[in-house]
Order: sequence, then C-alpha cells, then structure tokens
Amino acid sequence: MNRLLIITTIPDTIRGFLLPLAHHFRFEGWRVDAMAQGVSACEECLAAFDQVWDVQWSRNPLDPQNLLLAPRTIQEVIAQKNYDIVHVHTPVAAFITRYALRGLRKQEKPRVIYTAHGFHFYGGGQPLKNALFLTLEKLAGHWTDYLVVINHEDKDAANHYNIVPPQQIRYMPGIGVDLEYYNFDSTPVADVMAVYEELGIAPKNPLFLSVAEFIPRKHHQDILRAFACLERSDVHLALAGDGDEEWTQQMQDLASALGIKHQVHFLGFRRDIPTLIQASIATLLVSEQEGLPRSVMESLCLETPVIGTNIRGTRDLLAGDCGLLVEVGDIEGIAQAMTWVLDHPEDALAMGKRGREQMSAYDLQNILELHEALYSEAISDRILTPLGTGLWPVYNDSM
Repeated sequence: MNRLLIITTIPDTIRGFLLPLAHHFRFEGWRVDAMAQGVSACEECLAAFDQVWDVQWSRNPLDPQNLLLAPRTIQEVIAQKNYDIVHVHTPVAAFITRYALRGLRKQEKPRVIYTAHGFHFYGGGQPLKNALFLTLEKLAGHWTDYLVVINHEDKDAANHYNIVPPQQIRYMPGIGVDLEYYNFDSTPVADVMAVYEELGIAPKNPLFLSVAEFIPRKHHQDILRAFACLERSDVHLALAGDGDEEWTQQMQDLASALGIKHQVHFLGFRRDIPTLIQASIATLLVSEQEGLPRSVMESLCLETPVIGTNIRGTRDLLAGDCGLLVEVGDIEGIAQAMTWVLDHPEDALAMGKRGREQMSAYDLQNILELHEALYSEAISDRILTPLGTGLWPVYNDSM
C-alpha cells in the first residue's frame, strides 16, 4: 500500500481545496493522512483521511517559534508511518516540513513534493519582503524533490531563480475545479430566486458579488469605493467570506460612510457559492496577491464574467478576453469595469461563455490525473526528465 501525507498550515486549506485529492487516492487503495494545526477538530478532514495529525505552528511565516516544536512532531510522524510521499502546501507548512525532513533527502523515501499556491515573492511586492521570501524558497528548494507551481509567473520565477533544478519543476493549472458541480445548469432557478429574496432585492436589480476572505490584501475597500462611484441606487453588491473581524468591521463602517450601506450585503461564510455566482451579473476579485484564485475559476465555470486585478493567477485565468483586468488599487478602473458590465449585458454574457470554454484545462479530473503521474514518477524514482517529455503533458503558455 502506498502512503501519502498531505500537510498544510491550517485545515481550511485542506477542506477548501484538497479533499478531492484525498478521496481519489484512498479510492485507488492508498493510505492518505493529513497534518495541520487543529486538523483533529475538522469533521470533514476526519472523514476524508485515514488519520490526521495535529501540529503546532503559527500562520506567520516569520515566527521563530515555528522551528522549535513542529519539526520534531513531523519527524516522529514520518518515522512512525513510513510515508512514500509527503506533499506540502502553503508557505509555513512547506518550509517547516522541508526543514524538518532535510536530513532524509538521501534516503529512498519519503519523496517531498511542494505545491506553491503562490510564492510570497511576486511582481509588485515590496522589495525587502520579496528578497526575504525568495531567499527562504531557494534555501528550502535544496530539500525538495518536486516543486509544483500553479501559475505562469511562478513557473517563470522558479526557473529564473533556480529554486530547484528545472527538471524538478511541474506546472499544474491549479488544484482543480469540479466542472460538473460548477455548472450553469445545475442550480435550480428557485435557489437563485431565494438569494434575491434573502437580500431583499428584485431579480431586475443588478447584483455584483465578491467572494474573498476578509483580510487587507483582498482590497475590499477598493470595491466599496468603486461601487459608490456608480451612484446607482438600483444596483447591489454582495461580499461573501469571513476572516479578520476588525477588517470586516472597518469595511462595514466604510460602506456606511460612503452612503451605500443599504446596497451592500455582508454575507459572511457561505456554502452556496455557485448559487450566489449565478444570481450575479459579474464577480470581482481585486486582490494585490493571489496564486490561482479559486473564486475566479468558479465564476468562469458558471459563465459569469469577472472583474479582476492584473496580477499573477488572475491574469492567467482571464486571458483571451475572458474577463476585465484592472490595476491594483485603481478604483476608477474598477468602477468603469462595473459600468461596462451594466451597460453591455450581451457582451458580458459572451465574455462569461468564453470563460467557461477555457476552464477545461482546470477541470478536477485533469488535475487528479496530473497528480497520479507525478506520484508515480516520484515513487518509481526514475531519472527525472524535463517537463513535457514522457507522460507529463505540456500546457500552452497562452492559457
């Protein structure tokens, strides 16, 4: 029996993105375990994995306490369960795990795979912060068997900075989105009508939607200020997501100060994202930093046009006129994009349809097959070959 350990910093990453991976490989006969801080309190994780392991660390990648206790926990679990593959996600978990296992690099196993959901250094980032995180990634690259990147900017950076040897880099178009679940025809019209009723608006009232964690780098304030510029009393805005309570309160206060309080709906955490998207004329994601944003993929799957910032990941997804790109912090540009959607409904619908056509490469089944190929290569310990040879597919850079 092959053994896989998936490690993330917090269980939300597992619950939001990695459960299909666990279900798939357990169905294939693998033993699949998980490790994260507080993962034993996650009921969905307990059901999805053979065993879960709690580990103590901080989400702050610069917290020196992270290197005191967690490495020993990781080493003890690895020694006990003898995993074939350790697959790490998210920066804190990835660095600490690879640091803990650095002495095992010459052994037969485990093979260590790191999926970068967006490097902490990126175009437009602060120079000092970029230099620090680049240094950490290059250091940890010495303890990595395979590096998986999910957008083209990170793929180029990994090669440019030689974070790992080129033959150890694998590009995958994301972590997968279920095209059957996020399907325009799968949501009953009655459910969409129920959203309008919940918000107290009529179906004729245009609704914009943003699905994003409430943290500063998502720039909710830019959406609110742009929305206020519309000066359209018939248009509404819904913000779905939870996160930092202080930031949420600041955004609620800003909506009041801008005079749009009665048009803006703070929805908190939601499980009906496909329905919310279908109730909307467009979605917005105006972050300063992303890897490959899931909310954009979900919107495109449902043929709903996207207004996004011109950053890595989002830029990949909206290529080919599949959405509207604005610069980070460009409030006027966001307002103009929202106005365009309102004034050009037929063109906006056509844009949404183009987005759906592009999503086939990001389909969950495709991503699972890529993981099968990578895991098979890692376990077989065959000579590493460059990307695009053997059974590893090549993806067009224009995607």
